[in-house]
Amino acid sequence: MARLQLVAATRNPGKLAEIRGLLSRLDVTVRALDDYPGAPEPEETGATFRENAVIKAVAAASFTGEVAVADDSGLVVDALGGAPGVMSARYGGSGLSDQGRYERLLAEMERVPDAERTARFACVVAVALPDGSVSSAEGVVEGAIARAPRGTGGFGYDPVFFIPELGMTFGELPPATKNSMSHRARALAGAEPLILEALSRWSARRKPGREVR
Repeated sequence: MARLQLVAATRNPGKLAEIRGLLSRLDVTVRALDDYPGAPEPEETGATFRENAVIKAVAAASFTGEVAVADDSGLVVDALGGAPGVMSARYGGSGLSDQGRYERLLAEMERVPDAERTARFACVVAVALPDGSVSSAEGVVEGAIARAPRGTGGFGYDPVFFIPELGMTFGELPPATKNSMSHRARALAGAEPLILEALSRWSARRKPGREVR
C-alpha cells in the first residue's frame, strides 16, 4: 500500500521544516508545495489567521489533488493594538528581511515599559481536501517582546519573542524544545486527528493527483 501523503502549502523553508518535524510521528509523507510545478500562491486577503490558512490550504488541495495543510501565524503585540497580527510576514513592507521586521518592531516598542510588552504567537492550521471541505485547529503561546534580539535559532520574530518562565527567547531555544511548546506545535497537535481523518476520507475516494517532480 502506498504511503499516505499530504501537501504543506508553504514555500517558507523554515516553516516547512517545522511542519515536517512536528508531523514526523504520523505515517505520512509531507510534500512541499514546490514539488508541484505551477502551484499557486494565493493572495492572503483574510482578516484573521484562520481565513488566511483556509485560503492557502484550499488552493493547494485544489491544484494538487492531495490533502493539504496550511498554517497562518503571527505575532500579536498588546501594546501595538494586536499588530503585526496577520501582517506579520509583511510587517514594514515586503522588502524587509526577518531581521528588518523585528528591528522595526523593536523600534516601535522602544518606549514601552517591560510590564506592557506582553505578546503572543498565534497559529491556525487548516486541513483541506480537494473537494473543498476544510477544518482547522488553533494554537497560542504567551510571551513578551525582548529589549534586543537574542539567539540565532528559528526564524521570523523568534529572536525577540521572550518566554518569561524559561528566561529565553524562541531564538535561544533548542529546536526540540521550541517544537514541544510553540504555537505551531500546539496547532498541529490539534490538527493531527483532522489530518488523519482527511487522509482516510480522501484515500478511499481519491483521484490521481498531479505528478510531482
